[in-house]
Amino acid sequence: MKASIEPSLSKHLPIPPLESGDRLTRHEFERRYTAMPNLKKAELIEGIVYVASPLRFRSHGKPHGNLIGWLWTYKVATPGVELGDNVTVRLDSDNEPQPDVVLIVDDQLGGQAHISDDDYVEGAPELVAEVAASSAANDLYDKKRVYRRNGVKEYLVWQIFDHKFDWFFLENGEYISLKPDANGIIKSRVYPGLWLDVAALLTGEMTQVLAVLQQGLNTPEHQAFLPRLSENS
Repeated sequence: MKASIEPSLSKHLPIPPLESGDRLTRHEFERRYTAMPNLKKAELIEGIVYVASPLRFRSHGKPHGNLIGWLWTYKVATPGVELGDNVTVRLDSDNEPQPDVVLIVDDQLGGQAHISDDDYVEGAPELVAEVAASSAANDLYDKKRVYRRNGVKEYLVWQIFDHKFDWFFLENGEYISLKPDANGIIKSRVYPGLWLDVAALLTGEMTQVLAVLQQGLNTPEHQAFLPRLSENS
């Protein structure tokens, strides 16, 4: 009799809330996250739950908005590329991050990630960007290793308090740091024409950021990228 009662009782037990430090499977993480509709951001990194603290304006919201504006402008000029803001990404059985920004190529056009039937990103986005408080943040440690291992091709980390912007490119299974050229511009190796004036971004000069991006969009490399996307459809 006991064996038949326990499953019945378990169905009526409340679902435990997510708490930072919990060690969960991805299935259990999703079950608890779904049961907390008012929770805005939680991630599963190497089987450990991280629940985000409330986010401040100058140290997160404003730079996050500027990143979105830069990448949204690229997305609009590049049909077949999609932009996601704070979307859950199913990477593997122990990792389900919720990056600040993802830039993906439509899987019907050759992209390496796809949108699941229940509307999540599955697989590694081509580009992930995170806004971090400082170099001590998890974004530069466990999360960076997870993105590298799962094949995220470019990983951008904006360290607000350190006034620093890192752009990593996946090469031979390792992340190498891309450096600005003589004009202070970093150029994506995955997305032709995605150019960034790093100093302008760090100082909030978004008119300059978008002007440099437009230079990239006008290059032959970006123009050649557009038909390559359509050829994969």
